[in-house]
Amino acid sequence: MDSRLAALDLPDYVVECLNKAPSITIPQSRQEVYDMVIPNPEDWVFDIEYELPSGTVVKEANVVRCRNGLAVNYFDDYLRRRDPDCMRIADELPSDKKRFKDDWGPFDPVKKETLDWLATQDLIVVPFKAGGLVYGSPSLALIPKNCGFFALALVDLQGFITLDKLGAFTPRSMLYLAPPFRHTHFNAKQVVVHDRTETLHEIYAYNLYPGPSAKKGVFSALLDIGQQEGWITAHASSVRVTTPYENETVIMHEGASGGGKSEMVQELHREEDGRVMVGVNTVTGLEYPITLSESSRLEPVTDDMTLCHPSIQDPDSGLMTVADAEDGWFVRVDGLTHYAVDPSLEKAIIHPTRPLLFLNIEGNPGATCLPWEHVIGPDGKPCSNPRVVISRQQIRGIVNEPQQVDVRTFGVRMPPCTREAPTYGIMGLMHVIPPALAWLWRLTTPRGDKNPSIEATGAEAEVIARGGMVAEGVGSFWPFSTGTKVGAANLLLDQILAAPRTRYILTPNQHCGAYRIGFAAEWLTREYLARRGQGRVNERDLEPARYPMFGYALKEMKIDGQVIQPTLLHPEMQSKVGFDAYDKGASIIDNFFVQELPQYLTEDLSPLGRKIIETCMSGTATLDDYLRLTPIKF
Repeated sequence: MDSRLAALDLPDYVVECLNKAPSITIPQSRQEVYDMVIPNPEDWVFDIEYELPSGTVVKEANVVRCRNGLAVNYFDDYLRRRDPDCMRIADELPSDKKRFKDDWGPFDPVKKETLDWLATQDLIVVPFKAGGLVYGSPSLALIPKNCGFFALALVDLQGFITLDKLGAFTPRSMLYLAPPFRHTHFNAKQVVVHDRTETLHEIYAYNLYPGPSAKKGVFSALLDIGQQEGWITAHASSVRVTTPYENETVIMHEGASGGGKSEMVQELHREEDGRVMVGVNTVTGLEYPITLSESSRLEPVTDDMTLCHPSIQDPDSGLMTVADAEDGWFVRVDGLTHYAVDPSLEKAIIHPTRPLLFLNIEGNPGATCLPWEHVIGPDGKPCSNPRVVISRQQIRGIVNEPQQVDVRTFGVRMPPCTREAPTYGIMGLMHVIPPALAWLWRLTTPRGDKNPSIEATGAEAEVIARGGMVAEGVGSFWPFSTGTKVGAANLLLDQILAAPRTRYILTPNQHCGAYRIGFAAEWLTREYLARRGQGRVNERDLEPARYPMFGYALKEMKIDGQVIQPTLLHPEMQSKVGFDAYDKGASIIDNFFVQELPQYLTEDLSPLGRKIIETCMSGTATLDDYLRLTPIKF
């Protein structure tokens, strides 16, 4: 075994595996990892395939060398997005997640088989820092050499670092990749197993899509470390917004997958004539554009995994401080459907400073891979989850220093709501909410309408088909957490209370009443808050929303001298909605909260958290009731 590996404090079973492996490659540069993805430099296409014990050869993925990077596509449409039910816990530490043993029996024999199989493979051993190069924890991954693209995804997301630079260390987390086990052990399902001790978080990935392992699996390790130490890695994006008048505001956006995190750091989309399309009435087809002469400058801070580490907090500021937990971003580009939708992002993708990794995007040998050419699924429609892994350093205007957050926005995917077809799509363009409501929305995190990142199955799919709502869970990081819901809920509430100067906002996306809005509400809210300086909103500018869970609604929204149509701030006033449809939508949301909140009422929940939940479940709560529990500091 390489002397650099011998210097590490590794478990005995890992040492045995490494000693038996036919060959081990420890990359010395990112370029070396890139060159390994297609082993023969003269080839343009490479298939990743495995022969199973039955003699059947299974092709898992295809890699194409393009002018601007490598395009990876899966032969099985099921692998093109994360299965929300893929996580299993192998250990006996506290957890509310499904245990491996309950579905598949004891994990120890499978763990041994996994390491025995890896010991037969040529391996890439990848050092990385879970949580980013600055604040992250030294970690290690064992990856079959023919899965070089997976290693590339890992080092691009977490940041490339060498063993020489890390020196001798004890890994805080480890990742093992064994793709054929999906077929030999798990009925072709995505399974990612977490095996934890107090000092080591192991991730056993049994499928080739990096979303639940190289991406969210590492997120799980960070959440595990944070829950032990009392801090959170938020599932959020954040951006520093500078107005044409040089006012700076830092906004952090949260929500379920598909809730607008990527869009918060994107330029607002304009029509060919330069106008901004606020919405299109789904009943009449009437378009509602506005003219915005100059928009604010955006400087992205974080994209998805937002580190709220105690070492960067200033408790005297009254604001939360954040930094990026990743060195690269897993950018979903389903919103890029044609040229010039987002010119700055398109330029970074089409003309990168170094070749990129594309997933679920068509690639032709030697041609430029275009971000709007999404792979076509078996239903004849473009894949809803096309991705590009792109380094932070290739993002224009990136902010590398920790930033204090002025505003935390929360996005919810909303269906259209009309008199004829009432739904929960009744949220106005922007609502100001007290911290108690901010906690409740994050406690449940509605996944919302037509989520592009996750394919709902089973009971969830039935609820959605009936027009109901399903929860993604605490802080929207719950799908990746291996701990307990109540423990995460307490940490989240503590985090909110520790930043009393932060403003909390709700924004819908996709629809606002009868209007199809896409992400316009998020972008306009960003402009509105930034132009008021650090997200300041005066109490005199607000009035209680008709539905108390929405907090306050704006009396008026004026941006660049233009008054936004009032019925978009108060959807109940839309002629195609009305009070009855609005109230039916409110009832759907009420039922959702009543269904989701009782599980948190355990003896471990904080006393304030219990009061907030009991207030919500009383069925008679008003905005003033929430304000008494957690006032807004105007």
